[in-house]
Amino acid sequence: MRNQMSPSMFVLVYLILVLNGQSITTIAKARSNVRIVYLGEKPRDDPKLIQDSHHDMLATVVGSKEIASGLMVYSYKHGFSGFAAKLTESQAQQLAELPGVVHVIPNSLHKLQTTRSWDFLGLSPQSPNNILHNSKMGDGVIIGVFDTGIWPESKSFGDDGLGPVPSRWKGICISGDKFNATTNCNKKIIGARSYIDGFLAEYGQPLNSSRDREYLSPRDANGHGTHTASTAGGSFVGNVSFRGLATGTVRGGAPRARLAIYKVCWNILGGQCAAADMLKAFDDAIHDGVDVLSLSIGSSIPLFSDVDERDGIATGSFHAVARGIAVVCGAANDGPSAYTVHNTAPWILSVAASTTDRAFPTPITLGNNKTLLGQALFTGKEIDFTGLVYPESTGLDSTAGSCEALKLDKTSVAGNVVLCFTSMARQISFIASTVVQEAGGVGLIVAKHPRDILTSCVADFPCIEVDYEIGTQILFYIRSTGNPLVKLSPTKTIVGMPVSPKVAYFSSRGPSSIAPAILKPEHEIREFWNFSYQALLDSIMGLCLLLVWERRMEQGYFLQCM
Repeated sequence: MRNQMSPSMFVLVYLILVLNGQSITTIAKARSNVRIVYLGEKPRDDPKLIQDSHHDMLATVVGSKEIASGLMVYSYKHGFSGFAAKLTESQAQQLAELPGVVHVIPNSLHKLQTTRSWDFLGLSPQSPNNILHNSKMGDGVIIGVFDTGIWPESKSFGDDGLGPVPSRWKGICISGDKFNATTNCNKKIIGARSYIDGFLAEYGQPLNSSRDREYLSPRDANGHGTHTASTAGGSFVGNVSFRGLATGTVRGGAPRARLAIYKVCWNILGGQCAAADMLKAFDDAIHDGVDVLSLSIGSSIPLFSDVDERDGIATGSFHAVARGIAVVCGAANDGPSAYTVHNTAPWILSVAASTTDRAFPTPITLGNNKTLLGQALFTGKEIDFTGLVYPESTGLDSTAGSCEALKLDKTSVAGNVVLCFTSMARQISFIASTVVQEAGGVGLIVAKHPRDILTSCVADFPCIEVDYEIGTQILFYIRSTGNPLVKLSPTKTIVGMPVSPKVAYFSSRGPSSIAPAILKPEHEIREFWNFSYQALLDSIMGLCLLLVWERRMEQGYFLQCM
């Protein structure tokens, strides 16, 4: 049994990291001949004997060890016992009936689910008395990231100021396509592996047969893994901004932590992750010595019952947690409806996305000198007073002014700003702005239900979002004025707004569709009881100290909680 270590309590900080919203999710049910034969806890400590027993078991069904070797995809031998193999339905049924087999499950395919966040959460590096400093910024913690790999050249993965790799680390870096283990791994990225055999068995095509570029190595072709790894444990990188907005120092929740990369998701059809590959990554991560595991991967609604144990994440994480490794998973992005939370096993920390106290106000000045504020990421030159138009419907057509179905007259739109309304959630601003731009318009105002995501339009084209109330005021001005005009000013950044954080609109909500009595995600528990972050952390820190005291005092030393 792996000893509990206080670095695992870094999960408290990392939990808050995930609240800032990064998840990739849905499961594609694939008809495949790859099955996962799960045998539960490993019966002995010798990995070679365990692997041999897996081949022997498979050989009893397929006829010989030679055939078994050819059908074997993975042998799970470190954190738990089991194997993945290419099987017919009949062979899978025979294995399921053998003594010692817990169950045989399909190799299902899963799909993938900032600079201000840490200061907003009270984790400023300038404050000497917060969790960030008390934990020495994660020094000594090893974070394992299951995702699409890593882009090692990013400044977030520099190792300046870091000491030697922890001596307890047993993991490795493996070279591959455009990834050199000697030069791409360092004292920050201390481990890097990739897992693809389970995915290729389902995909049935060469890796780069689609238009999506991919690397047969830990290198990230998608970008999601690089993002999540840097948010969890990225080093300090100063003077970072988005086109001059939100300027600050970007860093991870534990900037001095080490990163172990387990590439289990591949840049095919938006990002696909096979259960067989993820279970092998769990098996290796347990052996390697990680303290925390981060997975922004999930399953679709309806969820399989955890009792049914079809969920590879729930199975692998169970064995990781049993060995003192904290497992943090994204709750998914299927909000705002209830019962949409993923990764609901009680031993997993399932966390949602949260808003912060940062806003991007963008002034809209009407021809009557009334200034209204929208939200945008507009950093181009000011659009001085110009025409303002709304596509009025005629006849039976009532969709002319709808952002998702804009019908524009180029003669009236050229050189003007367009107002439209929408009830749809995402990407509409970008799509509508393209239509307006192609018609010769110089700006777009989108009236919509308030959301927590802003869309940046191409080439600094101004697309400013307002709520329905402001949108209606602008429409009234257009209809009551013979020559409506508008001026659009560049966006500003405001931080420190006196607002309470809330679950982001897009983030999945609880309760769990499997077991509503188990409150998920954990972030919603905080919101439900109206706890402050500090109160939540104080209470968990007390528990942390108690647990560490109980489990470590007999060994003669005390490890510090986060």
